[in-house]
Amino acid sequence: MCGICGVAWHEGNEPVSAEVIRKMTAVLAHRGPDDDGFYRSSLNQSNGQPGAAFGFRRLSIIDLAGGHQPLANEDNSVWIVFNGEIYNYRELRTQLERLGHKFRTDSDSETIVHAYEEYGIDCVHRLRGMFAFAIWDHNTRQLFLARDRLGQKPLFYREEGGNLWFASELKSLLQVPSFSRTLNPSAIDDFFTYQYVPAPDCIFQEFSKLPAAHRGVFRNGQLRIDRYWTPPFDDDVATSEGWLRGSSDWTPSTWRKKLEETLSEAVRLRLRSDVPLGAFLSGGIDSTIIAGLMQKFSEQTVKTFSIGFPVKKFDETAYARQAAKHLGTDHHEKTVEPDALAILPKLIWHYDEPFSDSSAIPTMYLSEMTRQHVTVALSGDGGDELFAGYDRYRAVRIGVAFDKLPRPLKKLITARIWQKLPASVEQKSFRRRLKRLLEALDQPPERRYLRWISIMDEQRRRALYSSEFAVQLADHDSAACILKGYEISRHRDFITRTTCADLVTYLPFDILKKVDIASMANGLECRSPFLDRRVAEMAARMPMALKQNRRRGKLILVETFADLLPKNIQTRPKMGFGVPLDHWFRGELKEFLQDILLGQTASQRNFFNRQTVEQLIREHQDGIWDHSYRLWSLLCFELWQQTYVDRIPSGPTTADPKRNISKRDVP
Repeated sequence: MCGICGVAWHEGNEPVSAEVIRKMTAVLAHRGPDDDGFYRSSLNQSNGQPGAAFGFRRLSIIDLAGGHQPLANEDNSVWIVFNGEIYNYRELRTQLERLGHKFRTDSDSETIVHAYEEYGIDCVHRLRGMFAFAIWDHNTRQLFLARDRLGQKPLFYREEGGNLWFASELKSLLQVPSFSRTLNPSAIDDFFTYQYVPAPDCIFQEFSKLPAAHRGVFRNGQLRIDRYWTPPFDDDVATSEGWLRGSSDWTPSTWRKKLEETLSEAVRLRLRSDVPLGAFLSGGIDSTIIAGLMQKFSEQTVKTFSIGFPVKKFDETAYARQAAKHLGTDHHEKTVEPDALAILPKLIWHYDEPFSDSSAIPTMYLSEMTRQHVTVALSGDGGDELFAGYDRYRAVRIGVAFDKLPRPLKKLITARIWQKLPASVEQKSFRRRLKRLLEALDQPPERRYLRWISIMDEQRRRALYSSEFAVQLADHDSAACILKGYEISRHRDFITRTTCADLVTYLPFDILKKVDIASMANGLECRSPFLDRRVAEMAARMPMALKQNRRRGKLILVETFADLLPKNIQTRPKMGFGVPLDHWFRGELKEFLQDILLGQTASQRNFFNRQTVEQLIREHQDGIWDHSYRLWSLLCFELWQQTYVDRIPSGPTTADPKRNISKRDVP
């Protein structure tokens, strides 16, 4: 795991100074606390030839002595900076050596260099792992960028004046003095829809994110980007009977056998490391299976980690403890009382785009604790999207059944009178969720799903935005992101299409971003066997009947790995990995919330209708409605602006929200 950054300049442009590259690299030190390195093109710069410069921070995992980067081939004509892990690098190395390539190290980074020499930009098809890398090719004078298939490793970029800049994190690019920081109105609207900014957009105009499964070639001052992989939901379309078209031998038993083989291999590959490994263990189905397979293939007792909270509905440690006892792992747990005011500065600085998934807080605590014992941790990320694990997929099933009803019955079910029935203030109460389900049923299926998962639906956002800001959104439809995700699997049933949409949106833009940033903030590498290419492709082709029924999802996971799962974990309800935001905003964060959101600094930005913000705060603090997630998004957005818009960020100490409040800011 590492932090990478750099620039390639077009013919006739002045070379970028070493000082700028060093500043870009220094701000990524948390991603690579073990080492740094720099490269500068050796081409004759006096005649205005194209060139490149790289910066690198390293977290040493494989080939501790020989894996220093930037790294080159034998004649120094191809240079790479690479963030991630290639799990099949040994197999690739053997193939490349047979083709005549000479290796100087035992690192997976050098394997990519030689694969590029042999296969060009198509080398990405042979890589099995998580990665974001940049390759400078002296001979073709081109910069090649690539990102892994499911978006585990990030890559930001910006084109400016014939130069292409890139970095693992946005804060690195912001060290370039000439870059303007103009907010992107569409990205703001997307943030208040999803709680994240979807790729390829960025919160700042003229900055972008390379999407998952995409590659880019910068040559002659032009950047060309294309998608090199798509999850094969529409390949060999699976039928509800559990067969593959043209493959009569694919019975449910065959699927289970294939799942066991494929996921087991993915776990084995991710045990390759020259540093200690462990596993996150929440006591849920996914993390228990991964920890169980890890223990099965490890020569030593596996270390597992979980954190708990004093608030019972957010505490999973009892399940984690039971799973650890069942698997025989060396389990470590810690109960924490989250201090929002203490962790907010760190959280805002590390998540350098607006990001309001509150589970980033426990993920940060978990990563910090885990890093005290190991350098690499395996996780169960991806299991919900690939095997229909989220509770909301059962709501999708209800929606599919509703669409088949006669029109008069549909009108009765969606009548407005049901919205007037009393419901609990509690966000996840049965009556609240039922009303939320009913109010969206009369919409098209894709937009219905968006309404269910959005932080603020379109009506709430219209009420929130000031008239001046709303004008800037006239042509923007925040649904475009998820609608594009649905297009990937247009020939499948709607539940499968929804899991596909989540796989290419929610997973990379939220879940994987959350884990990457939190883990790298603590110098920890996270590996996700469910996101192995072969596992993902198999799950994409699998029929929904094997994954979900009316009562629950992940059916085939439980059936296949029942020996690793205690009985009550097999059937336990899914618990969110979160913190008590609703209590915080009525208690310890009550005054802080009002000071930040209603203060002069926030008001002068003129994004929001002050009366609407006041109403959200009042309704929440009076117990009329649970607006905790909406208020958290507003709070994160304002604190992010104080950190990244009002100043140039150079370190987490600049993100102290208490320091940003003065007496005159308080109304």
